[in-house]
Amino acid sequence: MTPAITDADALLAGLDEQQRQVATALNGAVCVLAGAGTGKTRAITHRIAYGVATGVYPPKRVMALTFTSRAASELRTRLAALGASGVAARTFHSAALAQLNYFWPRLLDAVAPSVLDKKARLVAQAAETLHLRLEPAALKDAAAEIEFRKTSALSLAEYAERAGERPLPDGVDLDRMVALQERYEVLKDERRMIDFEDVLLATAGMITSEPQVATEVREQYRFFTVDEYQDVSPAQQLLLDAWLGERSDVCVVGDASQTIYSFAGARAEYLLRFGERPGGATVVRLEQNYRSVDQVVQTANTLMQGRRGALVLSAVRRPTGAREPAVQLRRYASDLDEAAGIAADISALIAAGTPASQIAVLHRINSQSALLEQAFADAKVPVRTRGSLRFFDQPVVKQALLLLRGAAAARLEEPLFKSVSDVLRELGHTHHAPAGPGEQRTRWELLDALATLVEQAPAGATLQDFVTDLVERAAAQHEPAVEAVTLATLHAAKGLEWPVVFLPGLADGLLPISYATTPAAIEEERRLLYVGLTRARDRLRLSFAATGANRAGERRPSRFLAELRLP
Repeated sequence: MTPAITDADALLAGLDEQQRQVATALNGAVCVLAGAGTGKTRAITHRIAYGVATGVYPPKRVMALTFTSRAASELRTRLAALGASGVAARTFHSAALAQLNYFWPRLLDAVAPSVLDKKARLVAQAAETLHLRLEPAALKDAAAEIEFRKTSALSLAEYAERAGERPLPDGVDLDRMVALQERYEVLKDERRMIDFEDVLLATAGMITSEPQVATEVREQYRFFTVDEYQDVSPAQQLLLDAWLGERSDVCVVGDASQTIYSFAGARAEYLLRFGERPGGATVVRLEQNYRSVDQVVQTANTLMQGRRGALVLSAVRRPTGAREPAVQLRRYASDLDEAAGIAADISALIAAGTPASQIAVLHRINSQSALLEQAFADAKVPVRTRGSLRFFDQPVVKQALLLLRGAAAARLEEPLFKSVSDVLRELGHTHHAPAGPGEQRTRWELLDALATLVEQAPAGATLQDFVTDLVERAAAQHEPAVEAVTLATLHAAKGLEWPVVFLPGLADGLLPISYATTPAAIEEERRLLYVGLTRARDRLRLSFAATGANRAGERRPSRFLAELRLP
């Protein structure tokens, strides 16, 4: 085990000038605008460790906050290596829940309510009492609406005023959505349960309404650091304000260009306006990119040029004598050709010595993985998925395969397309996609991907032939692979990096996604592409297909590609 660094000067030795500014700005409000690959985690962990080493920060009075358990664990590991192992590094929810469980019995002389693991079941019971019949996907989307309202710290009346801006689950109008949420809250209270959003709101309320609780909490934690601050929600900001009280010792770190969770309540505005807070703030910009070669960095800069809060990155790394451009754009005739072309390129890279684990293929929606997974299996490219299930592991796909097997056993004498279409309709597939994002849309896209596979079947194929082919595909894609290419959605790729990154499906309707119809939604799609671009270290391969897998319906290249001006 590497011994911890405890010498204050040694903590600053390996930092660049901008990172050193962050590490030595120990008091008051500090805002770190940190671009992709600029070493933000290094800067903030050295800042905390430097504060501990110089005696400015008692370690037990420091709280480092982030959004995932994985990120919190990484912070703890890095801080321990830098001699700051006594610092608390937690998610907002875990810190709030610990305080709620501690203070609730003292205030109310009762055990704190249990935390509801998943909302959908209770939402279903609430819907039943209102005589609402909702499919499982619609129930999940209704649960997501509840999460959005509470994460946004909106009352039901405030939500009703704003709900017109959001697509509601199929079969639920605004009045029913409000009634469903009211009934959900009643059932939850009757069962003495709280949900994850309540944990934040109740803890903030407890601190602001109970002076003794506020005193104890603020005596325990004095110095705060918030990573990924562009993703903070109004509910989390309320809690952070409650923790701080009238104090200003908080360091926030983020990149407005990587705000990709607005649909879940994230507000980049808190980051963008942090320097305007009363009393001002020290603002430091990290713009030296250590991750990517120059052409990748310049491509990312071009995409975000002129956008509010965008940082202008400069690359420290240079290409290592590669004969081909670091960034390439390829056009394919169809989705099928695109998947096969990417698989062939990856096979060639692996054959030339690139480890499979150093390659990633990042796509916009889960259903895109169906053709990619099959192309990889055909090319014998090992693959692992990240952030979502493989195509044939998706519940609705497994359900469809089960029904198709049953239909095949019945030996139906009808065209293959009709047999499969009947099964897909039974599962809720329609000719037109649901209007907005969410579980219903995801389910539709996965079923539609199965319909696309039908179009690839050989002429004269029977339903039994098709089912046998699907079973073989599923089996081929479940072989264990230690050294494997990563297949992930763009959302799941945030915070990660690979030497080689492929970004397929860069066509209007996929990126930006078809339901992104407002200027704000289009800008969120832009930021999502920016996250994808900045995951690549050495090589970036962009592509789009002129048509779908069945070569029907001409597509336009993503409007973002024209801005990049790639050959």
